[in-house]
Amino acid sequence: MPDNAKPLAVVTGASTGIGYELAKLCAQNGYDLVIAADQAAIQDAAGDFQALGAAVDSLQVDLATLEGVDRLYAALRGRPVDALLANAGHGLGHAFLDQDFTQVRHVIDTNITGTIYLIQKVGRDMRARGEGRILITGSIAGFMPGTFQAVYNGTKAFIDSFSFALRNELKDTGVTVTCLMPGATDTEFFERAGMLDTKVGQDRKDDPADVAKVGFEAMMRGDGDVVSGWKNKITTAIASITPAGMLAEQHRKMAEPGSGQS
Repeated sequence: MPDNAKPLAVVTGASTGIGYELAKLCAQNGYDLVIAADQAAIQDAAGDFQALGAAVDSLQVDLATLEGVDRLYAALRGRPVDALLANAGHGLGHAFLDQDFTQVRHVIDTNITGTIYLIQKVGRDMRARGEGRILITGSIAGFMPGTFQAVYNGTKAFIDSFSFALRNELKDTGVTVTCLMPGATDTEFFERAGMLDTKVGQDRKDDPADVAKVGFEAMMRGDGDVVSGWKNKITTAIASITPAGMLAEQHRKMAEPGSGQS
C-alpha cells in the first residue's frame, strides 16, 4: 500500500441508520470505504461518502449468506482493513410461534452467522498484521428476554457476549474489539421488523448520528464496550439485577403488537 494511501474501513448495513452514520464518520475522519447493505440505497450512500472525500466501493449484497460475505471480502482485493464496523442486522416482531421461519432464519443468519463469518475473515488478517479495530453493533436488547421480539433479542445476547470473548482472545495482538450497545434508535428497524404498532415502535428514539458518534469514538479509543445514552445505561444497570421473568414481562409491554395504540 502506498505511503499516502488512506486507511480503509469496512462498514456493513451502511445504507441507512446507524451504519450510514458510522460510514459517514469514517469518511470524515480520513478513511476510504468499502460499504455493504442489502438495499439499493447503498449506492446513494456511496455518493454521499464520496462527496466527503472518501474513495468508496459499495455492494448491494445479502450478508445473511456465506456467499454474500465472500463477495464482500473479495471486494477488498487484498487491501488491509484498518477498521471493520460490523453493523448489519435485522429485527423481527410478533410472537415467535406466529413468525415465518424463513424470516426467523434470515434474522439469525444476518445478525449472527454472517456477522461472525465476516469478523473471522477480516480479523484473521488484522491479527496477522498485528493491528486493527473492530466495532460490533450489539444492543441493550441483549440484556433482556425479548417477549414478542424473542429471536432478535436472542441474537443480540449472542453478539454482546461474543464481542467480550473475542476482545479477550485478541487482547495481546494489537487488534481491539468494541461492542456498541444502543437502545431504540430512530431508523428503519421498527418498520422492517413489523413493529410500528408497538409502544417501542411509537416512542421517541435516539438519533442514529448520536449513537454512531458514541460508537465510533469508543472504537477509536479501543474501549471494550459502550452503551449509548444515559437512559440506556440505566436500563442495562437495572436489567443486570432484575429477574429474567420480570424483564420478559416488561418487554411484553413495549413490544406486544397493538401496545402502541391508545
